[in-house]
Amino acid sequence: MSAAVRLRPVRQDDLEVLEGMFSDPDRIGVFNWHGFSDTRYWRRRFEKNGLLGGDRCALMVETAAGERAGFVSWRPVNAGSPYECWEIGIGLLPEARGLGYGTEAQRQLVHYLFTHTRANRIQAGTDSENIAEQRALEKAGFTREGVMRGIAFRAGRWCDDVVYGILRAEVQLG
Repeated sequence: MSAAVRLRPVRQDDLEVLEGMFSDPDRIGVFNWHGFSDTRYWRRRFEKNGLLGGDRCALMVETAAGERAGFVSWRPVNAGSPYECWEIGIGLLPEARGLGYGTEAQRQLVHYLFTHTRANRIQAGTDSENIAEQRALEKAGFTREGVMRGIAFRAGRWCDDVVYGILRAEVQLG
């Protein structure tokens, strides 16, 4: 199943949606909830660079009908070193989950990053219990590479993350 979504820059009217996702554990989802945080974080970053610069970038995920489905993000890992790559993430609104939007959004983000940056590797990590995201990454072309034990603190305990990667040579860019 290939869900029809598109990625687009974040607009000012999206900020309320992003802020709402990160201030409500049910909206952001159990695997992305890490406690309450600064509610103006997204707004300050948007005012600085439109969420398209600096150490973390984001695009909105929009359905074919023009509805917001969530966001994708990316950040450099080991910036400036020979081991530099991108790490991506995704957050979907509850009503957009399970419809294939995550797979397609991550596939489009990979294509975007390999087309517009020099990166040779893109990676993603997800909680070892997040089977839906693991499937989405695999459908998007990522390879499961390993487990980072006890790396994330969530819901009062240390959790394992599964690491996925994809290389430029594995993606059809033409």
